[in-house]
Amino acid sequence: MIIDIIPIIQPIGTFYVGALPAEVIDSITIIRQRKYDKKFESIKGIQRKEAIWRINEISEYCSDPDSTFPTPIIRTVQGNANCKVERHSFEFNENEKLGEIIDGQHRILGLKNSKFIDKFTLPVIFMFDLTEEEKAYVFSIINSKQTKVPMSLIYDLFELSTKRSPQKSCHEIARLLNADESSPFYGRLKMLGEKQSEFESLSQGSFVKYLLPLLSKNPDKDLRDIKNNTKLTDDTQIPLRYYFINDQDDIIYKIIFNLFSALKDVFNEEWNNPNRFILSKTTGYGAVLKAFKDLYGVGTNKNDLSTTFFSKVFENLKSDLESKNIKLTSEHFSSNEQTQKRLAVAIVESAKKLTRF
Repeated sequence: MIIDIIPIIQPIGTFYVGALPAEVIDSITIIRQRKYDKKFESIKGIQRKEAIWRINEISEYCSDPDSTFPTPIIRTVQGNANCKVERHSFEFNENEKLGEIIDGQHRILGLKNSKFIDKFTLPVIFMFDLTEEEKAYVFSIINSKQTKVPMSLIYDLFELSTKRSPQKSCHEIARLLNADESSPFYGRLKMLGEKQSEFESLSQGSFVKYLLPLLSKNPDKDLRDIKNNTKLTDDTQIPLRYYFINDQDDIIYKIIFNLFSALKDVFNEEWNNPNRFILSKTTGYGAVLKAFKDLYGVGTNKNDLSTTFFSKVFENLKSDLESKNIKLTSEHFSSNEQTQKRLAVAIVESAKKLTRF
């Protein structure tokens, strides 16, 4: 097989950029994972152990009609490989192993595990005759220096999508609540994750993170299904899913508006003073939405999801906290998952009291 390549000259040496069908990359590639033997001596290899969840995630993603892998697979070509490289062409036997992967093992394994590997041609970087030290260096630099994109920006970019998705719906709800002067979240969200004023106490990313599970168990799959014109199914275990799949985001907005308006009314001081209290920060917001499934169950049984109903729940909560001399501060509710769950349980108990009358 002969392919066109482009030479790239950098301090480490000259390497080459080309493109290959994903199936060919798989057939010529060795994946060597770093392991230890029974004597605890390392076995040569630079790759991490494969993550099955990541392979499955990529495999499922391949069904997206807009799926793409624009970043190159980085691989070596060992010195004894049966191949011929010239300045702008590379000739090799596509049935022989040429070298190992430095970056991209999960992409290759995910594609191989999917039904769509034959649909992908991937950019490839060929690095010739690297020493073990150079392989390790390139791998470590690639995987240790990446800057993760803030989730607030990721969710905000869903606004540009022309298709519905749980992510886009949650972003739109966040944006509207932040812009509505009558909303309890008016001017409170750090859009794009960047704080612009002292009143902003919750990031857009955190807002969406806790709201998403109330619409979908698998938002990425929902987006792929919508693109593929596959009908979404309801799930009674996901309280707001019915409204999402029936394009009723306005109802989701109203329920969240009522829920947090009630919280703000009952705990006015705590809501309006995020420097002292945790209620309008991630800990408090997350706890309320963790408790929401139970609140929604009680409310729908009473056919009431109004601000008045939610106020009764939070009045019970306030009474319970006051009787135990517990304040909604970081002293009693530190910013970790365990204390968030503890507050969520207290909210649920406050809702259940309404069913006893």
